Amino acid sequence: MIIYGRNVISEALKKGIHMSKIFMSDADFSGDMKLLRKKIEETDLKIEIVDDKQLDEVTHSKDHQGIAAKIKDFVYSQTFDVLDEIDHDPFIVILDQIQDPQNFGAIIRTAYGAGVDLVIIPEHSSVMVTPAVLKASAGYAFRMPICVETNLSRVIEALKKRNVWVYAATMDGKPYFKMNFKGPVAFVFGNEGKGIRKLVAENCDDRVSIPMAREMDSLNVSVSVAVILFKAMEERS
Repeated sequence: MIIYGRNVISEALKKGIHMSKIFMSDADFSGDMKLLRKKIEETDLKIEIVDDKQLDEVTHSKDHQGIAAKIKDFVYSQTFDVLDEIDHDPFIVILDQIQDPQNFGAIIRTAYGAGVDLVIIPEHSSVMVTPAVLKASAGYAFRMPICVETNLSRVIEALKKRNVWVYAATMDGKPYFKMNFKGPVAFVFGNEGKGIRKLVAENCDDRVSIPMAREMDSLNVSVSVAVILFKAMEERS
């Protein structure tokens, strides 16, 4: 996998992600890039200096910010291994078939900032952690445990057996400001167009919504995630 972006490479360095090669632009001599290059040179990583056109070709993007790196595939976590290591009430996000890399990356970044312990995605009909997702997450996907499950309904049932209260974020749910999010909780957010699948929603304990001051369509899913997660963080702290 070719990852790109200054924050992404910086986070990969912090997390000790093995990068077999670094590609750096020959045109960027800014202070930020000099500092990042110095950090890289303090390791034994190989740097290859290339022009921006070559970086565009290597990354298949013009959003590389003058730097890219080659790594092995992203390493996903195991849901219940992560939960077994948590010494507090778990705080979980479940994404039901999110397909836009920008949304997924933004959700990961928000979840990390709100104190979420892990993000669960389905194996099928969902965007995985791609270079674009890593870029949109500003590299925080390297810090956040992300788990892939074949059957979300089954996972929800398993979480409920662990006394995790599972909320489905839907248009017809109870207003989020009238609910108590303390204790072990999980929030399910649905696909950008179709929302949460019926069977997945039916397996949840309750439904939560974001009431609007004016009549309008639902918010972008990454915005909805931010509103609800930071409300939950406020209550849980």
